[in-house]
Amino acid sequence: MVNLTRIYTRTGDKGTTRLANNQSVPKYDPLLETYGTVDEANSAIGVVLSLAEDQKMIAVLTAVQNDLFDVGADLATPMDTKTPALRVDSTWIERLETWCDDFSAGLPPLRSFLLPGGCPESAHLNLARTIVRRAERDAWRAAETRDVNQIAVAYLNRLSDLLFILGRYANAVSGHDEVLWVPAGSGERS
Repeated sequence: MVNLTRIYTRTGDKGTTRLANNQSVPKYDPLLETYGTVDEANSAIGVVLSLAEDQKMIAVLTAVQNDLFDVGADLATPMDTKTPALRVDSTWIERLETWCDDFSAGLPPLRSFLLPGGCPESAHLNLARTIVRRAERDAWRAAETRDVNQIAVAYLNRLSDLLFILGRYANAVSGHDEVLWVPAGSGERS
């Protein structure tokens, strides 16, 4: 476990920080942008957990929060480093896919594209999903100049799928209708 005795360090006061391999980089480095966005997604999931009552969903999201902290650690450690690193592997993606299948099993088929909304948990899950998508884009951008663990990036891709499905699941268990997209010109918009 980590023992944090003091939160502020003053080491980043001049616009730089260190990666896990101790390399000094500017705070706008693509890797920092990426794992900062992962942290933002984790915080959005924390909001969902503060609202959620479904124990099955709480267990999965709690595991995902811990995973995201590990994903951030993975992304904070360039692949070419000699520093031992925590690395995401394909079993993490397989676990996400199992959860996607489990939570999808009882959901009705999609009849349209969905808009974020319904119950508060669903709306916040969709917000978390969009933040995870941004983290994935950030990671691919970082990969243009740095060697990143592409399995960690694939984890983000699959996680966004899970969060979409969980948004549908949250609406289903709370009795809220899904919010369907109504195309312009369809005559169905109010």
